[in-house]
Amino acid sequence: MRYLSRTQDKGQRTKGRVTRASTLTHVDSRGRVKMVDVGDKPVTLREAVARATVRMSAAARRAIRSGAVKKGDPLQAARIAGIMAAKRTHELIPLCHPLPLTHVSVELTPTSRGYTLESRARTMAQTGVEMEALTAVAVAALTLYDMLKAVDRAMLIGDIRLVEKSGGRSGRFKAR
Repeated sequence: MRYLSRTQDKGQRTKGRVTRASTLTHVDSRGRVKMVDVGDKPVTLREAVARATVRMSAAARRAIRSGAVKKGDPLQAARIAGIMAAKRTHELIPLCHPLPLTHVSVELTPTSRGYTLESRARTMAQTGVEMEALTAVAVAALTLYDMLKAVDRAMLIGDIRLVEKSGGRSGRFKAR
């Protein structure tokens, strides 16, 4: 796979070679993947919030609310799985820095068609926690699926997205 350089983005041909630093932070001037050096960045408070949805059948929602899921409480299992996943994000996502997380939470809110999941991750570090928050909701959603698949194999996991982030050089982001 070859990435375009700024020179190529402007329409100039370089015969398949990258001639200047790539516009992608995780790719060097020769097109090789690299880990970004955050050593010179200041340590700041960083926080990210991510959300996901899980749509499920009425039977699956009833099983959760009545405590009739044979594997146990899927909401508590999803919550702990999400927290554990956030702590291991650097092992799952290539080139992701390991972070000293100071807080991770996963909340599951019932809706008329299933559940909305929201995670919040916080750190004092040199890089952000967006990937940790996103990983937490993704794994929590997968855990709900695993716990409930005997009742509803047609569940739909979706809308996984970053909702908000703060801290660092890029400042605050809030999804519309």
